[in-house]
Amino acid sequence: MEALIAYSGRRFTRPRYYANAHERDEVDIAPVPMPVLDGRAAGTGIDREGFELVLHTSAVRDFHDREEVARVHMREIEELVQVRTGADFVHVGAPGLLRFSERSGLAGSLNNSMPARFAHIDISDATAAQFATRGADGRPFARCAHYNVWRALSPAPQDVPLALCDARSLSAGDLIAADAVFDEPGKPEWSFEGLVVAHNPAHRWHAFLDLNADEAILFKTHDSDLARATHVPHVAFDLPGCPADAPPRVSIEMRATAWWWH
Repeated sequence: MEALIAYSGRRFTRPRYYANAHERDEVDIAPVPMPVLDGRAAGTGIDREGFELVLHTSAVRDFHDREEVARVHMREIEELVQVRTGADFVHVGAPGLLRFSERSGLAGSLNNSMPARFAHIDISDATAAQFATRGADGRPFARCAHYNVWRALSPAPQDVPLALCDARSLSAGDLIAADAVFDEPGKPEWSFEGLVVAHNPAHRWHAFLDLNADEAILFKTHDSDLARATHVPHVAFDLPGCPADAPPRVSIEMRATAWWWH
């Protein structure tokens, strides 16, 4: 399959993007047609390519209920990541982000609820180190890794799926430091350093299409162990040939941090 992957050009020395007010974004978006491989057929791995498909049945009845997600799903994700990675300790600090494709009419209706429409990595090396040290609360650790768990809540086919780039196909020169700004209404703005991604024809993109309720994508946003996949560019893209009557994509993204003490 070929799809348009929205990369970043280099017009801005320091790109800046917002969780909600995208009209304020300073990102030079440059869409490029790229091959997108079938992630299911590729048999990808979390420490090799940096992402994998996992089977996981959740006890959550209503993912729109943040209280239920906080009470049930945060612990489920901690257990899932611990089992898949062998980490000594895993922490999920928030009940996740619901996101909606634009056709739903709900994109932007909640905080940070629009699809991520340009290739990016959530956190830079510096941000990952800060988060790792802060979360360890003074305890020394041998390794720390940051993960996302992405689950489609709408039935297949998802009109705006997630594409993930094989970490091994990434070069340091492809990454552009950027400010990720969190502008939740009624709260002070805050930011940290993330990364946007410039085009490289060597990139190998994958997608897991037609996800069902008992599947999720586990992918890595940073790993302090550089012998493993370190971080994975990812982006929402329009599914080529998607039926016009396909249900608009609804998804939830959970973020987890894992530590190995020795």
